[in-house]
Amino acid sequence: MKVRMALWARHKGSRLVDQFLQRPAFDPAAETAAREVLQAIRAKGNAAIVKYAAEFDGVALTAGTLRVKKAEITSARNKVDGHVKAAIRESYKRITAFARKGMKADWQMPSPRGGTLGEQFNPLDRVGVYVPGGAAPLASTALMTATLARVAGVPEIVGCTPCGANKKVDPVLLYAMETAGVTEMYKVGGIQAIGLMAYGTSTIKKVQKIVGPGGTYVTAAKRQVYGEVALDMVAGPSEIAILADDTAEPRYVAADLLSQAEHGTGHEKALLVTSSQRLANAVQEELETQAASLTRQECVREVMKRGMLLVVVQNLDQGMDLINQFAPEHLELHVREPKSWLKKVRSAGAIFVGAWSPEAVGDFVAGPSHVLPTGGTAALFSGLTVDDFRRRSSFIAFTRADLRDAVPIVEAFGEIEGLDGHARSARIRFE
Repeated sequence: MKVRMALWARHKGSRLVDQFLQRPAFDPAAETAAREVLQAIRAKGNAAIVKYAAEFDGVALTAGTLRVKKAEITSARNKVDGHVKAAIRESYKRITAFARKGMKADWQMPSPRGGTLGEQFNPLDRVGVYVPGGAAPLASTALMTATLARVAGVPEIVGCTPCGANKKVDPVLLYAMETAGVTEMYKVGGIQAIGLMAYGTSTIKKVQKIVGPGGTYVTAAKRQVYGEVALDMVAGPSEIAILADDTAEPRYVAADLLSQAEHGTGHEKALLVTSSQRLANAVQEELETQAASLTRQECVREVMKRGMLLVVVQNLDQGMDLINQFAPEHLELHVREPKSWLKKVRSAGAIFVGAWSPEAVGDFVAGPSHVLPTGGTAALFSGLTVDDFRRRSSFIAFTRADLRDAVPIVEAFGEIEGLDGHARSARIRFE
């Protein structure tokens, strides 16, 4: 099976490319299901969570077994191989270093007449992180979410992830959540996990913010609890775009495209945009060869059939225009002098610069969080950062002279907007 290929020019376009760019961020069926489940959880709490865990995940939990117990965490820690622990600790170390470097500092500036203005930052009190389960334990997601909350100083970090029919969570995932700083772990996934964190129950406190990626049902649930809690973003199936010229290595390009096809939903997107027909042909052949050796054949083949496209453009500038229209979650630059193209990227969740920066390092170890906007929303949102776990407050400390200067301006706006009480509150101090 050969992956589809298309030609594209800025003023001509392509129906195949246009169809590829159109990826709805939301699933109407998932929205309906999420609404029903969330309403039940809000009304019935633990009983509803237990009911839907049985219905959706096939696991017989009780209100008393939703939370992972300390003994389970200790047991899991002892079961994880040493080399896996070392990889998790190293990833945690690098994520922590990046998060600390990215934290905004409190700051202030002088006001015109001797006072001060500024901003200060404080951590949220209680946040929830969602860690998908399904085909494999996403230990990296635990690290890429909870670690940032820990660095931000959040004292209570709730982690939700589905368990198997045996009522157990994968030991590696428990170890990763413990390492990242999760203070409460629950064996709950899907819509019911979002409801648990957003509304709380008689035994579980609600959180202030929910972060973390998920499938269509988790995405729908997150959308519907916005306002009840804050959200990071609405992140759906993974996607990658690669901008490449004739210097790119076809094997690397093909491998990186396939890396996002194996996530398992079948809705992933992988796009190559290149100015080289020779490269496009070589990558097309490499994709077929390499795909045959991957473990997750079924989901990879589905993405190759429906969600992968190779596009040949007249030049790289036009290629970058197409990339910016696509607004990918992940963007790789396999071009001459790749750093010179960074400033031309307007819409991408994360950018991987040069042949030695495959997207996989961003998923697991580089440092920035891999929780990124998808479905074209990189044109609207940014990826998760440490400051997503902090509240920003501006402050104003005027002197008497500052206020005297400002009174005429306050009075003018009070008159414009019909708010004479505002004007009086400033003027009265000088009467």
